[in-house]
Formats: sequence, structure tokens, C-alpha cells
Amino acid sequence: MDVEHLILSDQDYARLSVLANDALLRDELGRAVVVAAEQVPADVVKMHSRVVYLDKSNDLTREVQLCFPEEADLKLGKISVCSPVGSALLGLKVGHEIDWPFPNGESRRLQVVRVIHPT
Repeated sequence: MDVEHLILSDQDYARLSVLANDALLRDELGRAVVVAAEQVPADVVKMHSRVVYLDKSNDLTREVQLCFPEEADLKLGKISVCSPVGSALLGLKVGHEIDWPFPNGESRRLQVVRVIHPT
């Protein structure tokens, strides 16, 4: 299933709009449905969510935490929303899949398996 719309909280959208010089992120924000933070469904990837996703190009499952660029730390599994995977996962629901271009020129199909929100 290809995803037509992302769901973003108004708070995440406002903060991410400042980062919109990143072309992939700008495109994602352009197709986002923006709702109040309390209206974002529990199964949607938002900022600071931990996300388990399947990379269907190699059948590897990974868990990462989506964060702002200044918070990124690969050793801790924190990936920037401006990274290819971060931009791809933002706003997706559990079960959604997306084909996403990577810097090396290949396209990968990613599927959201689980979303864990910070408490």
C-alpha cells in the first residue's frame, strides 16, 4: 500500500517547517494532514516515537527513534527526521508501506511494524 497522506501534529509540523530546506522533508510536509497533537492516532509515527520497521529490500527489521537533527545519535538508535529513513517513516501508520529513494540511487520499500511513543 502506498501512502497518500501523512498525519502530523500541529506541534511537529510547526517545528519541522523550519527544517524545510531539506527537499525530501519539504515534500513530506507538503502532503501532510495536520491535526491537534491529541488527535494523532497511537499507531502513527511522530517525533520522538520509537519505530520498528521492515526494510523489504533486504528483509531486515530495525528499531529507531525519530528525532530532530541536533538530537541524532546512531549509537543510541536515534535518527534524524532529515535522514532518508527518518523522512520516509514520519507520519506513517502501522502497516503502511512506502517506496523511498536513498542517496545511493536505490529505492527501498519500508513497512512500519510497530510504533512506541515516549511516556
